[in-house]
Amino acid sequence: MDFGVEQLPAVNATLNGLAAVLLVVGWLLIKNRREQAHKNTMLAAFGVSVVFLICYLVYHYQVGSVKFVGPSGVRTVYLAILLTHVVLAATVPFLAGITIYLGLRDRRGPHRKLARWTLPIWLYVSITGVVIYVMLYHLYPPPAEDPTIEKPQAAVSRPAAMAMFAEND
Repeated sequence: MDFGVEQLPAVNATLNGLAAVLLVVGWLLIKNRREQAHKNTMLAAFGVSVVFLICYLVYHYQVGSVKFVGPSGVRTVYLAILLTHVVLAATVPFLAGITIYLGLRDRRGPHRKLARWTLPIWLYVSITGVVIYVMLYHLYPPPAEDPTIEKPQAAVSRPAAMAMFAEND
């Protein structure tokens, strides 16, 4: 099986789902006072989220945006989920990074105080990432392209344009 950019949405949803599971496991571990296991699990959740972000950026650089084609009532729900997801997702790298830093520095009070905000936001973003994927690619997938219709080719593709700039250096 060849792997292409078209598989990245499923990879991204899997990474989001894995991050959500790791976040819940990490929370349960700290509730049971298993600090080292909590630390390792939360660092794994952060690592998975970093890999997700890289895959997400690669996909959207190559493909651009994907239009939601569901009915208008569902579209309203989709856009509400998407809006809250995007706004909160922009905060996660900062919240998670600071929370992790405080934990690694053994600054327990500030770590706990910020983690009370970071965990639910990060968890919401991870779960809604999976929900958005299911809505966009499974419940209301974009119409398949007709292979008998040729798409016009761009004059210069993005990678070719980047190569042109590199040659002029």
